[in-house]
Amino acid sequence: MKEKSRLISFVKQKRKLANITQVELAEKADVGLRFVRDLEQGKKTLRMDTVNKVLALFGAELAPLEKDRKDE
Repeated sequence: MKEKSRLISFVKQKRKLANITQVELAEKADVGLRFVRDLEQGKKTLRMDTVNKVLALFGAELAPLEKDRKDE
């Protein structure tokens, strides 16, 4: 759950720092506006390849993260 909120925060923060709207982000990433809204609202099921299109604009991509044993 923590990783999902980190993703949401990352995208929102980077978008705001870039001073672009959700509409502009969707256009620049070549994804739908609904996808950007779903991503920023924390929808549980999103295509990883499409998330990566958005993240690529900010020099990032999805990657595996070792789970800390105390989180289990």
